Amino acid sequence: MLDVMDFSQRYKDKLLEFFKDLHMNPELSFKEFRTTSKIKDLLKSLDIEILDMGMETGVVGLLKGKYSGPTVALRGDIDALPIVEETDLDYKSKVDGVMHACGHDVHTTCLAGAAMILSELKDQLHGNIKFIFQIAEEKNEGAKMLVKAGVMDDVDVIFGLHNHPDVPVGKVGVKLGGLMAAVDTIWIDIYGKGGHGGIPQRTIDPIVATSGVIQGIQSIVSRNISPIDSVVVSIGTINGGTANNVISEHIHMSGTVRTFDKEIRKNMPEILSKKVEGIAAGYGATGKVTYRYDLPAVINEKDMYDLACETVEQTYGKDAIFDPVPTTGGEDFSIFTENKPGFFYWLGVGNKEKGYVNQWHNSRFVADTDSLLVGSNVLAQSAINYMLKNKSSQI
Repeated sequence: MLDVMDFSQRYKDKLLEFFKDLHMNPELSFKEFRTTSKIKDLLKSLDIEILDMGMETGVVGLLKGKYSGPTVALRGDIDALPIVEETDLDYKSKVDGVMHACGHDVHTTCLAGAAMILSELKDQLHGNIKFIFQIAEEKNEGAKMLVKAGVMDDVDVIFGLHNHPDVPVGKVGVKLGGLMAAVDTIWIDIYGKGGHGGIPQRTIDPIVATSGVIQGIQSIVSRNISPIDSVVVSIGTINGGTANNVISEHIHMSGTVRTFDKEIRKNMPEILSKKVEGIAAGYGATGKVTYRYDLPAVINEKDMYDLACETVEQTYGKDAIFDPVPTTGGEDFSIFTENKPGFFYWLGVGNKEKGYVNQWHNSRFVADTDSLLVGSNVLAQSAINYMLKNKSSQI
């Protein structure tokens, strides 16, 4: 059996150098030009074909194995966040107001490492590898654009990972079933009748109705949906009113709905609309819900879970496997797996002894760089193991 651990250690220093350069030069979604150029230079040096996806940023590379077999995709996102870095790292961001605060530089480096490893094994591969360096994950747009451009058309399976600061470095989260929630966007409008703040009885106050709606929708879990099922409805913005002595005509809110179960997700627009309209009507107001399906849930199926467990145990031993608690955060990796099988890992990057405990999107977020080779090996070995289990009988 092909085992990347036999030789991958030699790439450790190169990966660290690659990572530090990315971290010092972060780029926002749709502006990942330098990062794209750096990745292309690496893939060209590895003799990996660069595919034209008709996009200004991001890279998709294709490594063709010697033997026929499945096409395995490996994905890593490359964009950063509009955050001022406040770490004391000697490789902290050099770009004002931009930081790799979600660890996408880790993901990019792990995918680059997998490319280095697998290119060395090209003549032993039973199939092809697609390396998807994805843009604009933070905008939830990159995966959709790539799928629309056909990146998954000839792919049989896809693997990806996301760093996790709560998981100790050296551990890899392997979860069966729901790992990350579906995330959808909602807009709620409450319409009343405006008037003088001193004569509220002649108005229909949408602000009072809005307060009832916000509290009332929290009863969806337990009264409309079983408390055993995970659903989160959050309101993030409220806008309305023009003056302190005027009863407004209209209040506008926006928020998110997060679910794991496909049937519950499908029914949420109707459930939410009935709840909002009913509560608003109780105040004499009118309620309207606009619902947009954004990201499906990240679900790891049983056959892929078994392969993932075997892969981590093969590379780092059974003790390296960590069973994570699902999160209601979302990830657009799920766009790639809507119609194709796949698996998504948590990569441990936390280190309490070094003080690396801050969460994503925090100005002091730091990932332990010992995770870089771990992620590279896990991605590369996942591809190899899938190929070996599904290789063609034709040579």
